[in-house]
Parts: sequence; structure tokens; C-alpha cells
Amino acid sequence: MTTETILANATLVLPTETLRGQLRIRDGRIADIAEGASVPRGAVDCEGDLVMPGLIELHTDNLERHIEPRPRVDWPHAAAIIAHDAELASVGITTVFDALRVGSVVSNARGNYGEYARALADEILGLRAAGALRISHFLHLRAEVCSETLIEELDKFGPRDRVGIVSLMDHTPGARQFRDISKLKDYHVGKYGISDADWEAHVASQKALSERLGAAHEAAAVAAARRYGAVLASHDDTEPEHVARSAAHGVRFAEFPTTAEAARACRAHGIRVMLGAPNLIRGGSHSGNVAARELAEAGMLDILSSDYVPASLLSAGLMLGDLWGDLARGIATVTAAPAEAAGLADRGRLAAGARADVIRVTRIGSAGAVRGVWVQGSRVA
Repeated sequence: MTTETILANATLVLPTETLRGQLRIRDGRIADIAEGASVPRGAVDCEGDLVMPGLIELHTDNLERHIEPRPRVDWPHAAAIIAHDAELASVGITTVFDALRVGSVVSNARGNYGEYARALADEILGLRAAGALRISHFLHLRAEVCSETLIEELDKFGPRDRVGIVSLMDHTPGARQFRDISKLKDYHVGKYGISDADWEAHVASQKALSERLGAAHEAAAVAAARRYGAVLASHDDTEPEHVARSAAHGVRFAEFPTTAEAARACRAHGIRVMLGAPNLIRGGSHSGNVAARELAEAGMLDILSSDYVPASLLSAGLMLGDLWGDLARGIATVTAAPAEAAGLADRGRLAAGARADVIRVTRIGSAGAVRGVWVQGSRVA
């Protein structure tokens, strides 16, 4: 049966401009776009609201908050995944790459973090297959090179697991995001309440682990991304040397480079730069890294991620549109640009033939309120 929805009298956010017009959705695809403020019989009158592509999230830790709503509280996973999915839909995100860490430390009692990715991925994929999820879910495997079990964990995934992104992470104390070890100490002591002696032992063991296995783990993660057919991303590049290594591996986008110097190097190597929407909204990085606004004003910011606040993605895209005086360009950082970086050619833009992942948004000052969400033409929020 043919199904059709018309969103009329809307401000359409197209790839390079905004246009007052209407969007026709038929059988899960955008059928056509027409200019004008008329409202055909049976159409949804959007009353001038923005109609734009559904937002695309490449890296979010939001699921962790639902699975562990309080320290050491393990919430039932099916309920947590469904709640996470519904939250994302409610703020206009229609495609998400759920970030799962692979690579664990099991021998060090002072810094244990265990394996969980394969089991949680099975639950996500199972709920997707059962039709329980509203939006499109892919997996983003965060490959921790400073770990003991990365290769074994990577081997448990394959090309049929919807792994869309593999990112190279190195949380060795003194490296990348935490090259200032005092900031890492503040984080660990604040989160885990460990003693100074335990902290020193943790740093020593992690550095030894990185020296012993780091290079082999990095190579294994690059090979695994190729095996899955996934896009490769870097994480927390800090120096031009980090970016050069990323480029040699074939990295397509850089997650959260920590310095303007690293962002400039990404530009030189043709690597897209992604920063956190919370960084932009708050006016700076909570961990002292380069400010998103600084990179945006320098023309070195390509993609935004909601990171740990799903609602931030829409607000930050609108913010960039205001900052640049170009709404289409700002919204592209949360739609077309992440779609292209992740190799998703069927979504991220309003165009005839594209997948009908569409949202309706009312501007409220500098922010926006989501008033409707359609995924493959079906309304989900």
C-alpha cells in the first residue's frame, strides 16, 4: 500500500539554502520538493516551522547513562536501550552510532574495566530485529589500544554486525587528551575515590601495558575496520604527529581533536574534524581542550556530536547557523556532514530519492523544539 505524507508551508533546510515550500514523502522516501506556502488538502501545515533532515549522531555515550543510572546500579538492558532510543528520537536524532568500548583490562585490580561490548551489541541488534526501536542504529566500536583484550574482542565482531565506525582510542596516562596527567588524576580520583598510592600504581601499569601491546592493538583495530567494512576514526588527536599517523591508517574523521594545531593538521590531510556540541553550547571544553567555537570561527569545524547530551545536537547546529549567518551550513554539521563521514549516502539531506528521515522544528529564540520526527516516512515522535 502506498503511504504519503506532505509537510507543507515549511521552511525547508536544503543542502545549501532554506526555502519556503513543501516536502512530499512516499513509501519511505522523499518523493519531491516544491516551492510555495500553499497547503494542499490532507497536508500537515507546518506554519513556517523548519523542516530538515533527521540528525545523525556518530558518537554518543548516552546509552551508558541509561544502563548505569547510578554508580554500580545495572539497569535491565532492554529497558535501557529502548529508553535511550526513545530519548534520541524525541530530540530529532534519527540515526545513531552507539559507542561501545572494546578492549578491557582484567588483571589490574586498581583499574579494572571489563568486557561488555559483544553482549550489549547483541541486545541492541536483537531489539532492532524485533522492531522495538524507533530510529536507525549502527555500532561504533571504540578500540582502546591501552588494554589487554582488544584483539580477542574485535574478533567477536564481523561484517554482519552493523559496525559502521571503529575509532582508535589511546587513554595511556600522559598521552593525547590526558597528556597533562594531573587532569587525568583529578578525573579518576573524583570518579573512583582512589588513593595516591593506587593512582601511581595504575599509571605505571597502564604505561607498561601501552608499551607492550599498544602498537599491535592499533594495527589490529585498523585491520578490523577494513574487515567489517567500517569507517575508521581517530580520537583525541593532540599533535600533528598523531594526525599524520591517523592519515596513514586511512582515518576519515577525527573525533574531538584536543588542540587547534591538531585541527589544522587534519585540514591539511583532508580529515574531517568533529567536536562535541556540549563544548560549543557551554563555551568551551570541560576538560580544557580546544573550544568548538574557536574552530568554528576559524572554519575548521565540520561535524558535531552530542557526546553525552543528546538534546545538544540540534541546539548546536542552530547555533552554528546563527554564528555563520548560514542556517543550511550549520545544520549540515549535524546531518549531511556526519552522513558523508560515515559513508551513508541515502540520508542527511532533503532531496528527491533520499531516505525520508525528517524532523520538524520550531525556533524558540536561539534554540529549537522538535515538533515531529519521521523515520523512513513513519512518524515516530
